[in-house]
Amino acid sequence: MVSYEIEKNLPLQDFIHVLTDSGLGERRPMNDPDHLERMLRNSNLVIVARDSRQVVGVLRGLSDFSYRTFIADLAVISARQGEGIGKGMLKFARSLASDARLFLFSAEGSIQFYQKIGFELHERCYQLKPDEQIK
Repeated sequence: MVSYEIEKNLPLQDFIHVLTDSGLGERRPMNDPDHLERMLRNSNLVIVARDSRQVVGVLRGLSDFSYRTFIADLAVISARQGEGIGKGMLKFARSLASDARLFLFSAEGSIQFYQKIGFELHERCYQLKPDEQIK
């Protein structure tokens, strides 16, 4: 049975394993463990999905727990995708901040998943990449 909990000290190797196995690692700086460590440690919301002791999913985000929750990563190991684990982590995140809107960037292959569970495209989301300057 899968359980969901806040994780304050997720080992970096567990985070790396889930990112890599899920396919999300293709869009993350997997060749830079220090960068991954900072991503993990500077997030104020890390939720893990566990089956027994094995980490099978990770949600990493930033939240004020009242108005906005920004989800940076939602990843489930490939062998467990399609079982509702990602949806379970999102529901758990929502339960921690029921008044907050959930925001996320979707990986190209996940758009239908998010639409299916009720997320809507937000037309006013912008980004500035690290190598781009503020004009």
